[in-house]
Amino acid sequence: MTPSSLFSDIPHRRYNPLTGEWVLVSPHRAKRPWQGQVEETGQDLRPSHDPSCYLCPGNQRANGERNPTYEGTFVFENDYAAMLPRGEEVTFGPDPLFKASSESGICRVICFSPRHDLTLSLMDTEAIRGVVDTWAEQYTEIGSRPEIDYVQIFENRGELMGCSNPHPHGQVWSNQTIPDLPRKEDQRQRTHLKERGKSLLEEYVWRELDLGERVVFQNEHFVCVVPFWAIWPFETLLVPKESVPDVASLDEGARNDLADSLRRMGTRFDNLFKTSFPYSMGLHQRPTDGQPHDHWCFHIHYFPPLLRNATVKKFMVGYEMLAMPQRDITAEESAERLRECSELHYSFEPSTRA
Repeated sequence: MTPSSLFSDIPHRRYNPLTGEWVLVSPHRAKRPWQGQVEETGQDLRPSHDPSCYLCPGNQRANGERNPTYEGTFVFENDYAAMLPRGEEVTFGPDPLFKASSESGICRVICFSPRHDLTLSLMDTEAIRGVVDTWAEQYTEIGSRPEIDYVQIFENRGELMGCSNPHPHGQVWSNQTIPDLPRKEDQRQRTHLKERGKSLLEEYVWRELDLGERVVFQNEHFVCVVPFWAIWPFETLLVPKESVPDVASLDEGARNDLADSLRRMGTRFDNLFKTSFPYSMGLHQRPTDGQPHDHWCFHIHYFPPLLRNATVKKFMVGYEMLAMPQRDITAEESAERLRECSELHYSFEPSTRA
């Protein structure tokens, strides 16, 4: 018997070994009358080049600079950076209840493609491999700076996630300190390796492969699962089968398989509700603070908000804001629905092109 079969119809908590936190699962609530309703938003039609887009090749950005006529990825310093390069160090903390300190960093934007009408779901694997290589280059270059302790690479996709421009792009925010969530994962992975002599995520992903019920797909180097402790309805985790500490440490074959995985996961998401699926996706990898961090296993989180169709999202409100995260549909049900999705993008199907 597995935990999923034991708790398939009763409220229960699930533990997240990466953070040491819990999520409340209420599978009986998924039987409410609206379960299974489908609403489609229609195909997203955009031009391949938008003269008004500040990310398209050759166009002018808000700061007056003009983009080059790039043909692959394009990286530039964020015109509205959340953090600025190191300046004067300022701290405030004579009172332990009122602590503050200045935080510096480097913020950049990565355009994935010159095509305004694409997403990672619609790009070919070779083009996505260019994105993976750019991630590795940015992680290595920025992380090598002595003032940078952590490099966070991420993508916010869709207006629902606050994305201000539909052009395919992501961001790099790097900090002089290690942010809270990666710090928690750092501590948990270090403790697990010390206590069990194994990488936490490598051990976890092989257990998931043995069980099979939360695996969405796999290739030679990567596994995509709906994690046992998932909070968001269709949250997924992309993990290498053999532990590597960061994206720059992936060899040629693993980088190709990562590109393949990004395309396949994006396509399954889009096909789930026949829409350009919104999400926040981010890479978690070892800090760049000069310490070895041999316990780290590189991985990618997908946090999508859609709950039951293309327009209804899950909100973190009430109990979740005041007590702990909660979900209705189980991780196993989510994985099953994602497994059932085709890897041929819905916009390529004959019926959608008629």
